[in-house]
Amino acid sequence: MIRVLIVDDHEVVRQGLRFVLGQEDGIEVVGECADGAHALAAIPALRPDVVLLDMVMPGMDGLAVLRELAGGPAVIVLASFLDDERVIEAVRLGALSYLSKTTAVDRVVEAVRAAAVGGSVLEAGTAALLIERVRQDRRRNPMDLLTPREREVLAELARGRSNAEIARSLRLGRETVKTHVSSILAKLGLADRTQAAIFGLQQGLIRLDEALDS
Repeated sequence: MIRVLIVDDHEVVRQGLRFVLGQEDGIEVVGECADGAHALAAIPALRPDVVLLDMVMPGMDGLAVLRELAGGPAVIVLASFLDDERVIEAVRLGALSYLSKTTAVDRVVEAVRAAAVGGSVLEAGTAALLIERVRQDRRRNPMDLLTPREREVLAELARGRSNAEIARSLRLGRETVKTHVSSILAKLGLADRTQAAIFGLQQGLIRLDEALDS
């Protein structure tokens, strides 16, 4: 049985999805939430396999939820429109599928079944956008994805420093440093701060002997 949580601030959308999925064998809607904060609070108790996530919601939006769900249930993003940067960021943050709310219901069901086993269902426009972005990324330096502040934080990671040490060195709050580290990992497609440190060394942000002395 695939356990599904629906997260959308429009009640009519939630009711429609619940009705459609409720007709499908092997799928159970275990809950509904009207915003991201309530979804994050409900997930530990409901234990969904798949989250159908609205991208634009008041308060905590879909991208903010995705950042908090790293390593959690599979996520399918449902959006009212195709926003290039939101699509790219959602996929980088772990969304398996990005579908328009006008997508045929059988396609949504297909996406739920695929997500439960780690698969993706992409509409033609989304697939084309991702392919084009991959081509662009291959032509440019990955460092171009980072802001100047994120480059500074990456250099500190290359020195092997902790978040607290980085905060002191750059005169930032610890939560701000944590946010920058998460953004760096997401933008560069890295798994952890160790990979980020190695990447920083490879990019020549600091000298190897400087890293060894840190």
